Amino acid sequence: MAVKIRLRRMGAKKAPFYRVVVADSRYPRDGRFIEEIGSYDPTKEPAAVNIDAEKAKQWIANGAQPTDTVRVLLKKSNIL
Repeated sequence: MAVKIRLRRMGAKKAPFYRVVVADSRYPRDGRFIEEIGSYDPTKEPAAVNIDAEKAKQWIANGAQPTDTVRVLLKKSNIL
């Protein structure tokens, strides 16, 4: 099972809001997930990023691979 840390799109049309989730890579973007570890709101100025550092580090230690966008968010939050 290839586990990824990725964004799950929420919110209305033209008003995106994302949840940072841990999911099996075979599931759809907005489909089933294992655990929610944070949120990302790009519509605010500056963009609001809330990620549980403990859970993120634990999942990465267990082998979960963050997507490119989530990797940037983790670096901005000083988790990576």
